[in-house]
Amino acid sequence: MKIIEKISKIWSQDMAIDLGTANTLVVLKGQGVVLNEPSVVAVLDSKGKKSVLAVGDEAKTMLGRTPGNISAIRPLRDGVIADFIVTEEMIKHFIKKVHKRSTFANPRILICVPTGSTPVERKAIQDSALAAGARRVQLIEEPIAAAIGAGLPISEATGSMVVDIGGGTTEIAVMSLGGVVYSKSLRVAGDAMDKALADYMRKEYNLMIGDSTSEKIKKEIGTAIPTNTNTYPVKGRDLRSGTPKEVNITEEDSSEALNGILKEIVDGIKDALENTPPELSADLVDMGLTLTGGGALLKNVDRRFSKETGLPVHIAEDPLTCVAIGTGRALDQEETFSTMLSEY
Repeated sequence: MKIIEKISKIWSQDMAIDLGTANTLVVLKGQGVVLNEPSVVAVLDSKGKKSVLAVGDEAKTMLGRTPGNISAIRPLRDGVIADFIVTEEMIKHFIKKVHKRSTFANPRILICVPTGSTPVERKAIQDSALAAGARRVQLIEEPIAAAIGAGLPISEATGSMVVDIGGGTTEIAVMSLGGVVYSKSLRVAGDAMDKALADYMRKEYNLMIGDSTSEKIKKEIGTAIPTNTNTYPVKGRDLRSGTPKEVNITEEDSSEALNGILKEIVDGIKDALENTPPELSADLVDMGLTLTGGGALLKNVDRRFSKETGLPVHIAEDPLTCVAIGTGRALDQEETFSTMLSEY
C-alpha cells in the first residue's frame, strides 16, 4: 500500500451515504448517523459565474424565497443526478462537514442507489463522489440497504419484501439469499405526494401554495385513510384575485389528493407479488412487507397497503434513517455483504 493511502486511511473515517432526492444522510463507521440535511444547494450567479452559497439546512430555508441572482436547487431528481457539478459540490461539503473540515479527508464511501438507475447514472454518482475527494466508492442498491437497516433476514433462504418510499423514488423489492429476486423502482414518492397536494389545492380551492407548504400539509394532515374531521389551515395565494388567502382542509381532502399516488404504489407492490416465485410468496404471507423511508410515516399507509394486498404490513423502527443505517452496516460488515456491493 502506498504511503499516501496509509496516511489517508488514518486521517479519514469510512462513510456511508444515503444520497436522497429530499435528504442526504451520512453514517460514519462505528458512529451511526452523523449528518441528516436536505439535498439542496443555493447557487449564486454573478455575471455568469456560478458559486455555491449554501448547502443543506441553510439552503433549504432559501427555497422559493431567493432573489433573481440566487437559485436554491435540488441536484438530484428521482434519486439520480440531475446536476453533476452541484452534486459534486454538495458531497464535498458533507465530507468536509463530517470530517470537521480536515484537508486530508479522502474516505472510502459506500453510497446507495435506486434499483432502477442505469449503469450511466450509477457511474455519475460514483464519479461525483470520487471528484469530491473519496478514496474509493462502492454502491449498494437502496432496497438491500433498507432491508439490512430494518433487520430483515435477507441472507437466509426465506423471502423478505421491502417497500422504501423516499423523496424521488419508491423502491419495491423481494429478496432472498442475499440477492434481489425481483425489484421495481417507481418514480413516484414523497415529492409526487407534495405535488399532488399542491395540484389539489389549486383545483379545489383556487389556492396556489409552495413546496414547503405542501410538505407541511402532508406531515400534519396527510393520510391514506381518513379517520377524523379535524381541520387544518392552509395559507397561499388566491388564483383569482392574486391576494393572500387562508382555507381550512380536512383529512378527507388530503386522502383524495394522495389517492392516485398511493394507488400507483399499491399497483407496483401487486406487480412485485405477481412476479415472485411461489415458494417466496408463501414466506411473505407470514413475513409480510416492511415499509421504510419518509413515506412510511404517512398516517394509515400501512393499513391501506395491508387492506389492498392482503399481507401484514410492518413499519421499520426508524423509517427515515433505515436506508442510511443499513448502508452503514454494510460498510461495517464488508465481508458479510461484499456480494451486494458494486463498483463502476
